[in-house]
Amino acid sequence: MPVDQAIFEEHGLGPSSQDYRAGQEIDWFRVLPFILLHVAVFGIFFVGISWFVVGLALFMYFIRMFFVTAFYHRYFSHRSFKTSRLGQFAFAWLGCTAVQRGPLWWAAHHRKHHNHSDQSPDVHSPSMRGLVWSHMGWFLTRDNFETDESMVRDWRRYPELNFLNRFDWIPVVVTAIAIFLLGHFVGKIFPVTETGAWQAFFWGFVLSTIVLYHATYTINSLAHRYGKRRFNTGDDSRNNLLLAILTMGEGWHNNHHHYPVSVRQGFYWWELDLTWYLLLAMEKLNLIWDLRPVPRNILSKNLATSLESGELK
Repeated sequence: MPVDQAIFEEHGLGPSSQDYRAGQEIDWFRVLPFILLHVAVFGIFFVGISWFVVGLALFMYFIRMFFVTAFYHRYFSHRSFKTSRLGQFAFAWLGCTAVQRGPLWWAAHHRKHHNHSDQSPDVHSPSMRGLVWSHMGWFLTRDNFETDESMVRDWRRYPELNFLNRFDWIPVVVTAIAIFLLGHFVGKIFPVTETGAWQAFFWGFVLSTIVLYHATYTINSLAHRYGKRRFNTGDDSRNNLLLAILTMGEGWHNNHHHYPVSVRQGFYWWELDLTWYLLLAMEKLNLIWDLRPVPRNILSKNLATSLESGELK
């Protein structure tokens, strides 16, 4: 039995043998905001640039990447650590600011992916449906807009999480307005920065969101095509240093598919995993606890054997 399946059944979730249907029709009306955001990114050429907004864009990229990798992925999808109910709500709110839909939607699709990785029911497998589809086509379809509640029964009992999953746009709007106002006040109080409200909005929110989108998507697409395989996981997951840097540790994808419930994806000290380091700091502050480690026997189990192919590293 796969590791995640055992965890899911422990919390009363549906079996991994469930038949998942992947719709092929793109819902153009519902993806219109996604398209408009990509068009809006060209606004950076009309509002100018300052060191402040460049720093703001970088900050908003990395902090929201952390919200996705630590909270949407390692917490809501894999339950790799514990927190309080208030902390759980805060994690869900912060995850929504990454504009990648609600926490239950995200976790449900990710759990399906692990149950059927690179098999026919996997809706974003590059080997099944192509690189572009796995990167961004799959979540634009009519069927994949819905949250499969059978996959997140453990989270469905929290009304506040259901609310955020339904109204995931609220944290997004609050974040966008906050960035706009920040740019306004910084420009007024520190005119030497030569920044303004619209400049902060287009750089700190729009541009950083677009870059965040496509960096996140590489784990579904590129991390199943390019890199090295340490473990025989039965799928095409790869370890990729560049993607690990861009996604704060998610690029150690073959490691992750080998033992998904671990809070740590860089299994060894030389595998950079910034999300893991920040979660350790949160543990020190007693914000989270019971972090799931990588058991020692897991590190030597199912190792790839083809030294000649260069896959074992």
